[in-house]
Amino acid sequence: MENIKYYTQLKSSSKTLVDLLADESDFSELPNTWHVVVVDVKNSTKAVDEGKHHQINLTATGAIISVLNTIRKEKKNIEIPYFFGGDGATFIIPTLLLNKITLVLENYSLHIKKNIDLILRVGHISIKELSEKKANLKIVKHQLTDQLAIPIILGNGLKKAEEIIKSTFTKIEDIDFKKDLLNLEGMECRWKEINPRQTQKKVICLLLDTVNENDQRAIYRDVLTKMDTIFGTFNNRQPIKSKNLKLNFSISKIWEEMKVTLANKNLKYLLKNWFKTLIGKWYFNMSEDGKQYLNQIGQLSHTFMLDGMINTIFTAEQPKIDLFIIYLNQLEKENKIVYGIHVTHASVMSCYVLDRKTKHAHFIDGTEGGYTTAAKMFKVKMKALN
Repeated sequence: MENIKYYTQLKSSSKTLVDLLADESDFSELPNTWHVVVVDVKNSTKAVDEGKHHQINLTATGAIISVLNTIRKEKKNIEIPYFFGGDGATFIIPTLLLNKITLVLENYSLHIKKNIDLILRVGHISIKELSEKKANLKIVKHQLTDQLAIPIILGNGLKKAEEIIKSTFTKIEDIDFKKDLLNLEGMECRWKEINPRQTQKKVICLLLDTVNENDQRAIYRDVLTKMDTIFGTFNNRQPIKSKNLKLNFSISKIWEEMKVTLANKNLKYLLKNWFKTLIGKWYFNMSEDGKQYLNQIGQLSHTFMLDGMINTIFTAEQPKIDLFIIYLNQLEKENKIVYGIHVTHASVMSCYVLDRKTKHAHFIDGTEGGYTTAAKMFKVKMKALN
């Protein structure tokens, strides 16, 4: 019988990321019965150039919320590994949930096409099939902050899964949109762009991959050690600080959110949530619950991922960024890594809030295209390498 609680039962490692990558014995094989599910906005780079970065971000966040709400609705008290990618998301799920989640995501993609005019590709492949293609996947659960545990993946399995799914994607034609399958409960995107506390700091979106899969642990360990040396600890370079958060009272912001959240436009929803945002300033500044929620946001923000490659967003001053780029260029010259980087003025945040006391998650990207813009550089380099 399939162990649907495989990931739930993995004990979180409290080692630092650098120490975690020093010893592969902490990592374990994923069950062959589980599947990789990928959602991805087609032609996202072009869409960013057309000014649709906010809509792309909402679409990726909505995909994650759709999956998490489906698991909750099915009353399966389990955790799954997932990764936010700015213009998409990746999930690793048991077979028991595959059909339901695929149906929900395909239905969600029809909704996105109708309301936002973006094509969201949806696909899946089993861990067993990836293994047969010599695409490796090993996983550990890492305690990134006091309140957030994240999956760390070694191997090129997720990258291979994405390549296969993108190359075999066919547009969904034979299903009708079902309103009752759309569940974006808890989706909130009410914050202004988040500027670093020090005015001289920038926000950096970094994508970094090794040229040789076998070098991942050693090279990622070296890169993270270098980041700690140049930029300070993970907490020091964290872009989300509670004092930097300011609510966006623009009704157009809620309008964009509503187009993802609801099947049909709803004036009552628009006004109700605009009013909630207006009184939010009092709630966060005056109430103890509000202050506690603000303090937890940084702890529960997804600003680092390792899904076979490093995806991270952080803050730093330009001279330190320049020093780091010199280091990365040297590694690239030695044919050890390929990287894409985007330096911008602020970060953006979309949120999943079921309970302001304990159940909330925050997905972070950079302005001016964020991860998608970094991926543009990364893809050019990968093409040249191949």
